[in-house]
Amino acid sequence: MAETYETEEKRERVILVAVETSVLYNSSMDDGDTVSGDVGYSLRELEELAETAGAETVGRLVQKRESPHPGTYIGKGKVDELREMVAELSADAIVCDDELSPAQITNLSEGLQCKVIDRTVMILDIFAAHARTSEGKLQVELAQLRYRSSRLTGLGVSLSRLGGGIGTRGPGEKKLEMDRRLIKERISFLNRQMKDVVQNRDTIRKQRSRNEIPTVAIVGYTNAGKSTLLNALTKAQVLEEDKLFATLDPTTRTLEREDGQKFLFTDTVGFISKLPHQLVRAFRSTLEEAKFADLILHVVDASNPEYDRQMKVVYETLEELGVADKPILTAFNKTDRLGDDMVSLKDLKSDGTVQISAKYHTGLEDMLEKIVEILDSGFVDIEVTIPYSEAGKIQQIRRYGRLEREEYREEGIYVKASVPPFLA
Repeated sequence: MAETYETEEKRERVILVAVETSVLYNSSMDDGDTVSGDVGYSLRELEELAETAGAETVGRLVQKRESPHPGTYIGKGKVDELREMVAELSADAIVCDDELSPAQITNLSEGLQCKVIDRTVMILDIFAAHARTSEGKLQVELAQLRYRSSRLTGLGVSLSRLGGGIGTRGPGEKKLEMDRRLIKERISFLNRQMKDVVQNRDTIRKQRSRNEIPTVAIVGYTNAGKSTLLNALTKAQVLEEDKLFATLDPTTRTLEREDGQKFLFTDTVGFISKLPHQLVRAFRSTLEEAKFADLILHVVDASNPEYDRQMKVVYETLEELGVADKPILTAFNKTDRLGDDMVSLKDLKSDGTVQISAKYHTGLEDMLEKIVEILDSGFVDIEVTIPYSEAGKIQQIRRYGRLEREEYREEGIYVKASVPPFLA
């Protein structure tokens, strides 16, 4: 009888740990199991991140404190409780919901005799697993090395103990043996490569601007359906998965409407609460696609009960990138999952809202009309007669503006249209 072998990869068993520091916290409160909405939402999202990273959440621990413990993140009593949970649940790792200091990681690891990682490492790990292009891999490695270079002190022993699992993906295991000097040299090398990437992106943007085709940057919280929308509009064939950060690499595709009007749609990296500043810095050239767009299309997962929190994170990130002053159209996506709740969907910060289902292609035409309406707000109305010798200008009007009326007369082609100022 032939032997059978277990080939399925063993999933890491993790315990999620958070500190609740609500402004409503009162030191006289008991340390019960009641968790505020903010911490509850953050932990649910952390569990999704763990699932995306390939781990199984087997337990949670939340402590109410005025601030995280500077040495161990949670208090001594909770460390003892957590140690018992690790043994009882056979956990492989602890995942903390905030970014930890080197001292906190070292002290917790030694106190629990268990691998300890934070939310930042989890997100970096997911980015490393999902990066496909050389540019994406370069940006992720740069973010990982910047994070680790600031934590080399006190991590030497724990790094040497790390095996597989979350927090060990990316540039390769060789970085675990690098000293500070080697990491610094590697970061310098990657920064030089990133300059080439930025220059390449600038060149592409200048070429687009010369074409004068309106550019729409699709932004939104991770898993809001941005890639599905891009595929629905342009048949871009971008990977679609119901996972956080399924796609990292920006994709730009052209949409040409029946009247000949063209748009460039660019998908960008998804946002998330507590997005590591190392990632914002490393992916700045990618995220700045929104900065150079004519309009920002903010895609919101309307079926998520926490969509208002997610919208707030998106606007805060746009503010950080310096693009909050752009015209914004909010598309409430996944409305196929809603009933009568659709009527309450609103975004007071945007220049307009639409309700769509990218999966079932509903509401997309209304969305395009709204995009045209917002972009046309800066257009100029013209009525001209174009000589037949310059008939090629009609095609320019179709390409960059909106042709409302066209008549062939004896003296030339009479045109009534709405066009951008440069064409007027």
